[in-house]
Amino acid sequence: MSTISFKLPDIPDGGMKSFQHNDQIVLVTRDGSEVNAMQGKCPHAGADLGKGLRCDNRIICPWHHATFDAQSGKLLEPLAVSGLERYQITGDGEHKTIHVDQVIEEPTAPKQQQDTHTLIIGGGASGFMTATHLRSNGYDGKITMISADDHAPYNRPLLSKGFLAGQMDVDKLNLGGNDWANKNSVALKLNTQAKSIHPDKRQVILSNGEQLEADYLVIATGATPIRPPIDGVNLENVFVMRSLDDTQAIGEAVDGQHVVVIGTGFIGMEAAASLSQRGTTASITVIGMSDSVMDTIVSPKVGAGIQQLHEANGVTFKLATSVKELTHEGNQVNGVMLSSGETIAADVVILGTGVKPCIEEIETSKKDPKDGVNVSAKLLLEQQAFALGDIANADTILGKLRIEHWRVALLHGMITAETILKQGNDAIEVRPFDERLPFFWTQQFGKSLRYIGHADTTEHAILCGNPNELDYVEFYFNEDSDAAKVVAASGLAHDQDIIAIGELIRLDNSPTRAQIKAGLDVVGHLQNLTQS
Repeated sequence: MSTISFKLPDIPDGGMKSFQHNDQIVLVTRDGSEVNAMQGKCPHAGADLGKGLRCDNRIICPWHHATFDAQSGKLLEPLAVSGLERYQITGDGEHKTIHVDQVIEEPTAPKQQQDTHTLIIGGGASGFMTATHLRSNGYDGKITMISADDHAPYNRPLLSKGFLAGQMDVDKLNLGGNDWANKNSVALKLNTQAKSIHPDKRQVILSNGEQLEADYLVIATGATPIRPPIDGVNLENVFVMRSLDDTQAIGEAVDGQHVVVIGTGFIGMEAAASLSQRGTTASITVIGMSDSVMDTIVSPKVGAGIQQLHEANGVTFKLATSVKELTHEGNQVNGVMLSSGETIAADVVILGTGVKPCIEEIETSKKDPKDGVNVSAKLLLEQQAFALGDIANADTILGKLRIEHWRVALLHGMITAETILKQGNDAIEVRPFDERLPFFWTQQFGKSLRYIGHADTTEHAILCGNPNELDYVEFYFNEDSDAAKVVAASGLAHDQDIIAIGELIRLDNSPTRAQIKAGLDVVGHLQNLTQS
């Protein structure tokens, strides 16, 4: 019998604690005399949930902010796509024993809406999560997924991280496993393009002329990379990096070659870091128009720390410059000419120059080439027609935003599924997107920078710590008055601080500039608010 013994006072009331048991981690939560034991490794990437934070009934993973109910283990927010296993606890009074080999069987969700059809356009994170969350919560209708990609849904963030670095096999990218579509009874149509999408009719016409209609239409067409108007961007060995095919082609092209990355956003920086770790290139040069890297996300001081990390690993930077043209021999790129006239040798060029929402085929007046399509906080475009992920300009805690983040896309899929499920079960609670907060992370050379919230500028930032030592938290404000409130934060090696800021913003109790300048302990501040 596999057991863990503990005393009730070992767990703070309203708190949690993790226990190591062989190769397992078991998390225990306590609310008065009630205790619950559950899987302590996050099912997404295996983080110890006990190193995250508990806020009221929310357990928040320290790495990627998957969130679970503190009593039931139910999934509340991704990146995980399932909840936590729970274990039997016995004992009287203070003495308790967890029976790790006795998993509590959760009741199966009742089947519903057998005669309905959900049609999903797009095979990315939003579409995947919509279908997965529908099936795991009892939806028994037909699900059809149309995808222009030639692969079943896969983990896109890993492309520019472990996969490009050569540290991950392709089959590890598959979302939901190698046979996800069959296991979830999803009719998956790959290499299939939507010619026109009619939300008002919940109708899609495919490029082959086929017409599909559904009770629920989910539009998750994603975004496409921007190729800037530079001479030579369509030469051979000039790549964008959005799809699995893109990344595989880059991997096949870079060995022994001089690589130039254009763009210093997190995709360009991740590509440079991963290629450096791959260790097969002749050189890596990153070109950016700004004076510092990732300048729309972090301050120049933080950018300098990240740049220093790259340079220590052999990456060269050309900043505060623009690209005049890509030079070539025949149809093969051989150089990048800068506005100064300097030319950098380049056998391979990777464009990290942003993306634009794929909305051309959507027949609606609620769209804009830059802002995507306007939807409600429940992602509704029309009645029973949803738009989500990279195309959705949705209501958030911080106003109307279109956010190109993986976790946001998964969260959109979860909200959409719950809204559909509610049609068959009024008891289902749907927390709209304006009760949630954007979050993303970037991993470079094994270091994970996490960012919560959304700031219009880094101009008014307050920096705590030392980014040159990869140990900092930076707080962002949209103005510089002492009464201005934190709207976002980024950090390295400060996972709990980033969680705390997110929860404080969510609770409408975000700290002011004056409080941050005075050295406020944001974790302690959150705990005082929620445990008092």
